[in-house]
Amino acid sequence: MSRVLRSNRGGRVDEVGSGAPAGGNGAAPRPRLEDVAARVGLSTASVSLVLRGVPGPSERTRQRVLKAAAELGYRPDRTASALASRRSRLLGVMVDIHSPFHAELVEHLHTAAEEVGYDLVLSTLTRTRDENTAVETLLAFRCEALLLLGPVAPASVLAELDRRAPVISVGRRIAGASLDVVRSADDDGVGQTVDHLVGLGHRAIAYVDGGKGVIATDRRRGYRSAMRRHGFDAHIGILRGDHTEEAGERAGRRFVDDGGDLPTAVVAFNDQSAIGLLSAFRRAGIDVPGAVSVAGYDDDALSRLAAFDLTTVSQNAEEQARQAVTAAVERLDQGRTVPREIVLVPSLVVRGSTAGPR
Repeated sequence: MSRVLRSNRGGRVDEVGSGAPAGGNGAAPRPRLEDVAARVGLSTASVSLVLRGVPGPSERTRQRVLKAAAELGYRPDRTASALASRRSRLLGVMVDIHSPFHAELVEHLHTAAEEVGYDLVLSTLTRTRDENTAVETLLAFRCEALLLLGPVAPASVLAELDRRAPVISVGRRIAGASLDVVRSADDDGVGQTVDHLVGLGHRAIAYVDGGKGVIATDRRRGYRSAMRRHGFDAHIGILRGDHTEEAGERAGRRFVDDGGDLPTAVVAFNDQSAIGLLSAFRRAGIDVPGAVSVAGYDDDALSRLAAFDLTTVSQNAEEQARQAVTAAVERLDQGRTVPREIVLVPSLVVRGSTAGPR
């Protein structure tokens, strides 16, 4: 007897396709649609319309049905509905469990999906679990579309995958591929950060890189372009890094151990790397922002904590999520076939980790 667990909002875990009879082990029978209908004195068809969010029933009727369903503890059997309609109404999301920004995106994706009658299945990337495994898991769960958060697979691989199920690349630019993209203008976001630091009086502004991949390339280009735009070619300095706090700490130690003059400001590929930088500087007794200003990218939950108070760039996770779900629904329910790219303008969030140079 097979069991599959699916995570829902609020930490609830539903059992899907268990093969176990409802109300087994002496438990009370699971409330049925007929029970809700009997409680409010309506037909099951009318109650079904309310619970599926279909227009028609009055607001008073809707409130009565929802109240009765809550009192009875009724929850729709999504598995039965999917079998009856031959549709799962599931959107598959590939997510990096180490990314605070991805976690925030998932929360907003849940909200956006529920508003249009879809649910999410999450498949994680870990140090030992690659993109191909994560994607194949989503397809095995009969996900109708795939929302891939920051995929690194080649564009040709993603285009081939799009022939199996609609693919929406969230956060990453896809050059020349016929699939949907929802992303932030990463080069512009880093450029805004450099502009902010220059406006404070900084000239020696260094950058901690994000490693390989399109997102890292775009942000690196944004740094170079902004420095050149301000005439600071001679001050361009890029340290090797990646998307982790450990990489930021290593970069911070290199700045300290070099023995030369520190840059007056450092921009990091993302907030995790920037937090690593802050930790390294503080352990070395270097005041931030007094001696060195530090800025990140993503505006994730950690950056907002008073302990870090990090100047960063917001990608507007809520709008990215809404646009990604909208793109999937347009492909699935409206039959759109022409790929779209939605590019959102990021915005600088100034906090206490940046100030004018001494």
